[in-house]
Amino acid sequence: MKNLISIFALLILFASCQRVLKPSDWNTEQVEIVRDEYGVPHVFGKTDADVAYGLAWAHAEDDFETIQKTVLAGKALAGRVFGEQGAGIDFFVHLLETREIAKEKYDSSFSPEFKKILEGYAAGLNDYALYHPDEVLYQPAFPINPKEIISAYILSLAQMSGADRAVQAIVGGNVDLIPEDTLPKGSNAIALHPSRTDSGEAFLAINSHQPLEGPVAWYEAHLQSEEGWNALGGLFPGGAMIFHGVNEHLGWAHTVNTPDFLDLYQLELNPEESNEYRVDGEWLELESRYVWLKVRLWDWITLPIPKKVWKSIYGPTLVTEQGAFAIRFGALERIGAPEQWWRMNKAKNFSEWKKAMSSMQLTNFNTVYADKYDTIFYVSNGLLPKRTPGFDYSGTVPGNTQKTLWTTFHDFSELPQQVNPGSGYLYNTNHSPFKASAFEENLSSDNYPKEMGFDLRDNNRSLRFRELMPDTGRISWEEFKRIKFDQTLPKSLAFRTDLSSLFALDPEKYPELSKQILALQSWNREAAINSEGAALFAFVYYYWWDEFAKSGRSFETVLSEDEAVQGLQEAKKHFETYFGKGLVPLGEYQRLVRGEKSLPLWGLDDVLAAIRSTTLENGQRKAVQGESYILMVRFGEGLPILESINVYGSSNHPDSPHFSDQMERFVNRDLKPMSLDKSEVLKTARKIYHPGQMP
Repeated sequence: MKNLISIFALLILFASCQRVLKPSDWNTEQVEIVRDEYGVPHVFGKTDADVAYGLAWAHAEDDFETIQKTVLAGKALAGRVFGEQGAGIDFFVHLLETREIAKEKYDSSFSPEFKKILEGYAAGLNDYALYHPDEVLYQPAFPINPKEIISAYILSLAQMSGADRAVQAIVGGNVDLIPEDTLPKGSNAIALHPSRTDSGEAFLAINSHQPLEGPVAWYEAHLQSEEGWNALGGLFPGGAMIFHGVNEHLGWAHTVNTPDFLDLYQLELNPEESNEYRVDGEWLELESRYVWLKVRLWDWITLPIPKKVWKSIYGPTLVTEQGAFAIRFGALERIGAPEQWWRMNKAKNFSEWKKAMSSMQLTNFNTVYADKYDTIFYVSNGLLPKRTPGFDYSGTVPGNTQKTLWTTFHDFSELPQQVNPGSGYLYNTNHSPFKASAFEENLSSDNYPKEMGFDLRDNNRSLRFRELMPDTGRISWEEFKRIKFDQTLPKSLAFRTDLSSLFALDPEKYPELSKQILALQSWNREAAINSEGAALFAFVYYYWWDEFAKSGRSFETVLSEDEAVQGLQEAKKHFETYFGKGLVPLGEYQRLVRGEKSLPLWGLDDVLAAIRSTTLENGQRKAVQGESYILMVRFGEGLPILESINVYGSSNHPDSPHFSDQMERFVNRDLKPMSLDKSEVLKTARKIYHPGQMP
């Protein structure tokens, strides 16, 4: 008993120990944070590193909690704060060895100039934590250092490469097929050449469809230094630079792409020696080690749980009842994406920007580009392995031969890309890279190795864009915005599930559903706030999406007539139960909600102005993903003309006036003017201060 009490006392003492934080010696007089009418930070500094320091401080003022979640994940400390759920993230970090990779490759992957950026960003977060201890989630996580920040980047890019889904498939015992993400996604990027606009300007729409809240929700910032950094756009919590946006000369937009970034290998284990696996007739030793996951039980105590992980020549490996499986992807090989983004931020022309892209540190993303010098460009970017033909890399790959073990990547010049097509436009809506412009301008998939695994399909947004985009003639700025904000499905639907049965029901055959059937048949397929057809379609769409997900049924299927009827019956019952009527307008059913504010909202999944929503207890739906941060750009003489909006506001604090002050403008599509001109920003500034001062 005495020993038990001693151990218990030591645990309490250990839990109460906290690192002593010391303030950095950063000269914050060289850092100026300027808040505009909507609280958006414009960060000015003498050096780029000063700006990174100021960005960290300003973003922490607005959303320190989410930034800490990113940092905790990169440091494998999530389990100590978020319990079992966080421990799952920590296991992922240990399996991929993101911290070890960051340490090993840090010096060789980053220039001395960029290391100063990371040092400035880390110093800004550490100083904020020091002066705001009540906001710190886990004191021992601080101070953080640049290598730990890079670990978080590696983790995020690994997730975007599909590593998390691969691990889930292995652990879940389902590795025949790596399942696609069950949540619909979407992003849009559109560039028009000056030859296609009535003003002679290049137009660019930066329109990513991200979750509206959380670690990959957009934060808007303007960053400017005396060393030539002047960029405005969006970044995620923990980001030390603009991820996509605009500078004085050029701009770019990212959308998610899905070529084959990752391979899943099945190893051939030795039945007599479980730590051996066969490769080309030779038995190799399977490396193994235990990692300790610290899981929070109470506020002051954690429970260490051991987990075993393995490693083979193919990469991180897991051993399950089904066998041994390894994953391999580029995000663990090249870690320089943050510096590539920074160099894209500072590029002065297409040559400099393309040189940054050609470094091939950014592991994925379609990218659409425009500038003030009459250049538009598109590339389906990614670290794609050079694979030996003859194997099916879309499924599980044999892990018993080095023929499947790739070691190099395709060069940037080998990726699908186009510059200044004769059509005068380039676009991507997460669809095939071989359909990025007018039909006669498109690339042929036959010219690219099948092993690259590029998508060949259209989606509803790509089809609708082609319905709206004229083949010839000039387009006004107002027309360009109308295309970007379009909310109508195309004539021929391209959902993964064939939903045509919904629109083919006979109202005389189903008289109890005649109003619903006629509402769908007369619906113009526009996801407008006042549309009853849109609300009805939304209900049935989400109803069957949930049913398929629960049953494990493939989404690549046909909705039968009986299932269409069942969906409408459930919709009618739901609307009558919660709204007292069989049909409701979309804006009554779907809402943009934050805090006490709830506004009617347009949009459906996979229309150009896309919105995905989830259920609320009162029978309504709440938007959770889709249209979020929007930046519209006109490149002409002088600085680009900018208009932007973020779905809620610049702050995640409910007591801030900027927690939800952009919502009305967002719903009304009333974009706010933004500027890269420091003198203009200062003229209309609402607050000007240095980090550490009361704003």
